[in-house]
Amino acid sequence: MFGKLLLNYMPGLQNLLAYDKSWLKHDVKAGLSVAAVALPVAIAYAELAGVGAIVGLYSCVLPMIAYALFGSSRQLIVGPDATTCAVIAAVVFPLSAGNPELHWQLTIIMTLMMGGWCLLASKFRLGALADLLSHPILTGLLNGVAVTIIVGQLGKVLGISLNEAQVIEKIMALPGRIADSHLLTFGLSLLTLAILMVIKTYRGHWPAPLIAIVITTALVWGTHAQNYGIATIGGDGFQPGLPVVNWATFQPGPMRDLVIPALNLALVSFVSLMLTARSFAAKNGYDINADAEFRALGIANLMSGLSQGFAISGADSRTAVNDSTGGKSQLVSIVAALLIGIVIVFFTQPLQFIPVSALGIVLMYASWSLIDLRGLWNLRRRNKQAFRLAFFTFGCVLIIGVIQGIGLAVLLGLLQFLRTVFRPSEHLLGTDENGMIHSLGNTTDIKMVPGVLMYRFNSPLTYFNAAYFKRRVLNLVDGTTLQTKWVVIDAVACFTYSDISVLATINELKRDLKGRQITLILAGRKTELTRWFKESRPTMNDDDMILAPDLYLALRFIQSKESVSEGDSAGEGEPNPG
Repeated sequence: MFGKLLLNYMPGLQNLLAYDKSWLKHDVKAGLSVAAVALPVAIAYAELAGVGAIVGLYSCVLPMIAYALFGSSRQLIVGPDATTCAVIAAVVFPLSAGNPELHWQLTIIMTLMMGGWCLLASKFRLGALADLLSHPILTGLLNGVAVTIIVGQLGKVLGISLNEAQVIEKIMALPGRIADSHLLTFGLSLLTLAILMVIKTYRGHWPAPLIAIVITTALVWGTHAQNYGIATIGGDGFQPGLPVVNWATFQPGPMRDLVIPALNLALVSFVSLMLTARSFAAKNGYDINADAEFRALGIANLMSGLSQGFAISGADSRTAVNDSTGGKSQLVSIVAALLIGIVIVFFTQPLQFIPVSALGIVLMYASWSLIDLRGLWNLRRRNKQAFRLAFFTFGCVLIIGVIQGIGLAVLLGLLQFLRTVFRPSEHLLGTDENGMIHSLGNTTDIKMVPGVLMYRFNSPLTYFNAAYFKRRVLNLVDGTTLQTKWVVIDAVACFTYSDISVLATINELKRDLKGRQITLILAGRKTELTRWFKESRPTMNDDDMILAPDLYLALRFIQSKESVSEGDSAGEGEPNPG
């Protein structure tokens, strides 16, 4: 019993226990390729997050193993990500006030908080939050983050100081400082870029970032280039080995300032992970569990924090490498994690010779793939509302920062959603020559049923739009030039749950329509509506409101009722629509 329950919580382990031995060769090859790409990228993202290079590697090993056991995606690789690192830097830099040890401590705390938020969301089955950040928001966010990273690395690439807080200020300060560029640093940056571009052009399947970092590191080590002003990651007191953060000096006060940013980071990371996981799951013909992914992301981040790393998410570039090299299962993550662990234990000393400018180029190179300004602009032709939301997000990230930009974009997206729910679209319905019900206006063959106003409200009715619904129905009734005897509401579209305010509003609508000599019919959800009205108002008299199983039976009831009133069915009892 316990083993079965454990496997339900660990879909990755379940897949590994049913492992097909024929996959081993493919998984080992993919694991080697993933490790080759992950090593330089993790070090570069550590620089972006403002922590030591070794911390980037800490953020790979245990998180990758944890996801391999708890994740439901067979191809997804987790690890340091441009967006998460940019968010961490935006939050922690101001709080640490230039203290590197405090910066590392706060980074770990924020990572643990993020993991806690993800586990809490999984507990309450909030995997649907993956849809909270809509495509327009993500388009604007990724473009804004990419530009932020690229601009932020210009100082390292040119060998100058760009310490301004925001992107706009950095861009404005750049022209006045280009003359101070360090030529050797800039030359090394150009060499790194050339290596990346040549490999991409002629050997696209090679791990270009790893090769570029190895070549430039060997060049710096062989020429003692740091003596000529080339900055390396060992230039700030890099200590080879396995450093441990000192918690004796930590003051918990700043932790309260990390709670909400950690929540934002959890949401952004989860959405990013789900986009990658879903795309590769669809390509390979299987499904993933959103709630399990939330749990896996939470556990992976807890493992990263406990191993002194920083927040991680789904890594689309490394996932693509895994898929393109034939990775079949979560074993790829375990192989890559073990290889990175070997580097941490035995090969940390060479890391101190990695040039900072080369890492800056690797970051800019990786971020360039996130930029899709053409796609952003194309939204203008396809959906102006989506374009405005994407452009607003893009502008907010650039002008006021990543965290604030994300918060405002999500708020604007929610406001747009609420506006849709508050004031949804609506349709008047009619019938064609065959008696089929359609929306009016689609074709000229659709006509209103004489004396009947059929109405569809395209949103769930709730307390904050019920009054608007009532006004719209009465306005349509009063605005029609034809005599209306019946108002038929498509209840399937708008009655989705019991709300006492909605039921009270329907009772008021029934009363107002009765004053106009009009009968109200709710078509659809008859069983639920009968129970809801009975529970809400046990003594309510429903003689002036009819509940019908669907629209067609409502029309049949009206036709029968009209026949009775015209004497065609004299002496017969009132027909029952159910």
